[in-house]
Amino acid sequence: MATYRKLRYLLMTADPVHIGTGGYRLGRVDLSIVREPGTRIPKIPGTSLHGAVRAYAARLYETPEAAGQSQDNVPDPDKNPICYTFGYIKKEKRDNEEKVIAYAGVVNIFDAHVVLFPVHSMTGPVWVSTLARLRDAGFTVNGVPAKWDADNVLLTWNRTDPLNLGWLMVKVAGQIRITAPVAWAKDDRWTAVQHRIAVVQDALFSQVVNSNLEVRTSVSIKPDTGAAEEGALFTYEALPRATFLTTEVVLDDYREVFPADKCASGTTDKGNPLPRGKWEGPLDVVKAGLRMMEWLGVGGMGTRGFGRIAIVGEPLEEEYSREGQS
Repeated sequence: MATYRKLRYLLMTADPVHIGTGGYRLGRVDLSIVREPGTRIPKIPGTSLHGAVRAYAARLYETPEAAGQSQDNVPDPDKNPICYTFGYIKKEKRDNEEKVIAYAGVVNIFDAHVVLFPVHSMTGPVWVSTLARLRDAGFTVNGVPAKWDADNVLLTWNRTDPLNLGWLMVKVAGQIRITAPVAWAKDDRWTAVQHRIAVVQDALFSQVVNSNLEVRTSVSIKPDTGAAEEGALFTYEALPRATFLTTEVVLDDYREVFPADKCASGTTDKGNPLPRGKWEGPLDVVKAGLRMMEWLGVGGMGTRGFGRIAIVGEPLEEEYSREGQS
């Protein structure tokens, strides 16, 4: 019987993150980032996470050839934990005919959505969110009034004077208490912001986020002279540092033959020690790749200091046959 498990990760951007749309546009910036179609709130696509996680896990296991689109150079993909976890395509000759062998991966990595967005205010930085996003992520919110106006904000600290969220001034409707799941509650990144959260209604959240994205200006450099290219000035936007997001990883191990002979003993394909311990299953492979994003990042503008993302606490785990744990 196939095993179905779901892990929910809380992530925090350690640098600005730019996941581009793949082209120029007419508007506030030249290079825009990917957004949710309905809300226009930026996100990190699951495809971007999937590609980075696979590449980093392949490096850790010392089989970088397992990270490409084709795994023809992998001697035995069935015995490679990277190929097993993320899927593979390999061509083989059988009976004088070239046949393609393909297996889908056993993990699904979904889009990472913004939960807490950092914004400047007159009292210092605050992290803006909505009730729906907090509760969907697994947080508990208490003390919410029965009614509060769309131009009001709820805070996790005591304040009665109006508060600015960037350029926008809002009234304070009251104080609430937000409790994180046990797996995240003691992480320093969460404890640093838990008393600096401002909750707005959904209609206002998109305006606050899109008005406070990080926007930078750069210029292309001529490689032969090292000088600026004339007329090559461009702007680009990014999710700012200290943005909190959640993503889910779902295990659908329909094969149940994970090749654990080497990685479960804590060694790579070359027999060297596996960084951060052994891999006993596909979810361990994904977690190892996600942790490498705190070092190597995801998305574009990496040479400009963009892209690093850190895991906050431990993931929330849920098995299909039982209720979720937090």
